[in-house]
Amino acid sequence: MSKIKKIGVMTSGGDSPGMNAAIRSVVRTCAFYKIECAGIYRGYQGMIEGDFISLDARSVKGIINKGGTFLKSARSNEFRTKEGRQKAYDALTAADIDALVVIGGDGTFTGALIFNQEFNFPVMGIPGTIDNDITGTSHTLGYDTTLNTVVDVIDKIRDTASSHNRLFFVEVMGRDVGHIALNAGVGAGAEEILIPEEDLGLDRLLESLKRSKESGKSSSIVVVAEGDKIGKNVFELKDYVEENLPEYEVRVSVLGHMQRGGSPSCFDRVLASRMGVKAVESLLEGQSNLMVGLLNEKMAVTPLDKAIKGQSKINKELIRVSDIMST
Repeated sequence: MSKIKKIGVMTSGGDSPGMNAAIRSVVRTCAFYKIECAGIYRGYQGMIEGDFISLDARSVKGIINKGGTFLKSARSNEFRTKEGRQKAYDALTAADIDALVVIGGDGTFTGALIFNQEFNFPVMGIPGTIDNDITGTSHTLGYDTTLNTVVDVIDKIRDTASSHNRLFFVEVMGRDVGHIALNAGVGAGAEEILIPEEDLGLDRLLESLKRSKESGKSSSIVVVAEGDKIGKNVFELKDYVEENLPEYEVRVSVLGHMQRGGSPSCFDRVLASRMGVKAVESLLEGQSNLMVGLLNEKMAVTPLDKAIKGQSKINKELIRVSDIMST
């Protein structure tokens, strides 16, 4: 029988659609099993300062459809120190919190792993990051919503590109991985997709754009992950193409933080609900230092250190599909 009587839940790092739905799931699963739940404001910084709120099933009504996180998110340099983590542990102990569910990405899980190692404090992770760059789950919270947002925006940009016979470079998030660019690019029918994992090269990009022009295409969309290595930035790419292909009128659209916002998709709401239940039940079963995830359509757990250290793999088949579709 689990000795856990009270679970704390927090969000940390970059926000993502579905975080509120995950908080709701954690709170209501706690209520189902008749244990207390405390919300921790502002991530690890709020933990250090003891910024807690008691949550029950009614506290989280009407948030499943809200983007962002009502518990707020913040960076905490203090938590990076042993003294800061000691303050956090003391605050949790003073509030009678026995275990933690942390919702976030790589940095959030790294902090949770160190905290567990130092204080043997039970922790469970829920992957909330739009980049989908965590090993141990096919989808992170917010990824599906972001894809839908990006495709919708590219569809609108294409209307302008077609009307004015222009080439658009559309930059999407993805500093280290190209999941958003690749999937949204295929979904939106982009002529080229530039991602960190595949160095297309400037010459090949020019050749591709030349072929597009010769085949009769009057406009083109190139989706660029922000971490693509071809140029220093998307504006350098624009200048290079205009210098070498003067027949193209080039525009740049950087989608930025709009990709993080908005009401979560049905997929993300369901995923968040499943992950919250799995996280709480795993803690009550005596498990710790794990991340819950979706693998082969089922809930699974992965050790936090593997989720952090692992590299999520890009889908090579999608790259091949993209090449064929751009013909």
